[in-house]
Amino acid sequence: MNQFQSTIKSEVSISGVGLHTGVKTNVVIKPAEANHGIVFKRMDLQDQPEIPADVNYVMGTDRGTTLDKNGIRILTVEHVLAALGGLSIDNVLIEMDAEEIPILDGSAGPFVDAIQEVGVEQQDAERNYFEITENIRYVDAERNTEIIAMPADKFEVTVMVDYDSEVLRNQFASMDNIDAFSEEFAHARTFSFLHELRALLDNGLIKGGDLKNAIVYVDQAVSDGDLDALKKAFGKEDLEVTKKGILNNLSLQHPNEAARHKLLDVVGDLQLCGRPIKGRIIATRPGHKANTEFAVLLKKAIKEQEKNDAPVYDPNVAPVYDIEGIMNILPHRPPFLLIDKIIHIDESMVIGIKNVTMNETFFNGHFPGAPVMPGVLQVEAMAQTGGILVLNTVPDPENYLTYFLKIDEVRFKKMVKPGDTIIFKLELLAPIRRGICNMKGRGYVGNQLVVEAVMMAQITKVKE
Repeated sequence: MNQFQSTIKSEVSISGVGLHTGVKTNVVIKPAEANHGIVFKRMDLQDQPEIPADVNYVMGTDRGTTLDKNGIRILTVEHVLAALGGLSIDNVLIEMDAEEIPILDGSAGPFVDAIQEVGVEQQDAERNYFEITENIRYVDAERNTEIIAMPADKFEVTVMVDYDSEVLRNQFASMDNIDAFSEEFAHARTFSFLHELRALLDNGLIKGGDLKNAIVYVDQAVSDGDLDALKKAFGKEDLEVTKKGILNNLSLQHPNEAARHKLLDVVGDLQLCGRPIKGRIIATRPGHKANTEFAVLLKKAIKEQEKNDAPVYDPNVAPVYDIEGIMNILPHRPPFLLIDKIIHIDESMVIGIKNVTMNETFFNGHFPGAPVMPGVLQVEAMAQTGGILVLNTVPDPENYLTYFLKIDEVRFKKMVKPGDTIIFKLELLAPIRRGICNMKGRGYVGNQLVVEAVMMAQITKVKE
């Protein structure tokens, strides 16, 4: 599997009509920096609001996956997300001038083709995979739906569908390697039953449907009146039911095209869990509702895994750097030297220790009678730990200073009080270049995550 993040080499423009709104949307997919993620941007609205591709923003799954943030919607995101997931693309900005992603031919194929035309570019930062370590199971007994994630060393998907219909039952599709997605699954088109199609038309839905973007299965008797109504709605003169039980608007690309499309949808919807997956997904009778609810379970498991990712600190083991060693590297001095030990350091990670005691001067005012370590000082202690990592790359660290250029995504999870020991773990997000370092930092008390942030720092030589 690809171990590094990727984006597209240049922007991609795609236009088409939204299936549900019937409104033409112009979409521009742009390259984005490492760790940016997949983000949608509504260019047609004031302030051009952005919505990350995150399952927390799913607000609807009726015949497509809809995101909503503060009342701003993005409809039918699953096919473009499937294209990005199928090509292992981590970072893009998707600009839109309307609220619905175009349906195009009803598959992820046009998005895949357009992206492959400009090419994919590998980035310096490593991919942060979610590795399935134990089975995660979702069941919807009412819909007879089950999705299971099991441990595997790569992303695999198996889908089984059964619509209890003479024309569509017991289909199976399996993808053993994500590299097969673009050729074998990306062009599988969405589908509908004729009786569903008529109901949707009667309710003013699928305004952008034109029978070029969906396979239509016919599992009930069709009257001449139904066919005449469909001919009028879609401007077709020669609609009829084939021997395979589908309308003659399209021909099947594969006997199991429906199952392949459902696999495509699983790939797209699971992008919303926020991390690429190492694991095997087995889905029985999946749909957007089940897919996104399963993505919620995966995201919860990711958070639990991150909580339990605290380094083990054994005070009986000699540190890599004690306080004297730290003072030989960092210019900081008491009372602003905020780390006590470095217990691990390598080319991409450092782990430091901060013992919090009531003797800290800041507890005099923060707060009298209720001492709590200020969050800004937790971030500073984390930054000093990261400074050790970046200064460790030069032979004479005493001649350098570390300046932090940017700190993002700061979150405080739990109060830090006297008597706590904070274990700081900082990992490089990209190789250090020209003295500039990008790091993800987390601080733990025991196994509890208490603070996290993304930091950018630069070292500058101050002595000759």
